[in-house]
Amino acid sequence: MKIEIDDSQLINDIVEKVVERLKPLLKNSHDSKRNELMTVEEVADYLKAKKSTIYDKVHNRSIPFLKSGNFLRFRRKHIDLWLQNPYHPDLSIYNLNHNGRG
Repeated sequence: MKIEIDDSQLINDIVEKVVERLKPLLKNSHDSKRNELMTVEEVADYLKAKKSTIYDKVHNRSIPFLKSGNFLRFRRKHIDLWLQNPYHPDLSIYNLNHNGRG
């Protein structure tokens, strides 16, 4: 007995099942809006502060920031966490100076 299989249909079925299973994992893997990197200007707008205030906080190491070459970046989720609790253990990677507000 010989069975013929339509390869294209089989491949499409497999792809659909794989995509169906991966969608929830990809959706929950990261919240792209909360994990986004922001510039100094974007953080200033987000915090309703002047850019000079943000630069002062970076200079004093009182705000969580990342530096890539000459560019400062701020991860939104860490800014939100810093606003709630500047002493949160998840922010320890930034070696923040806690003189004053944080």
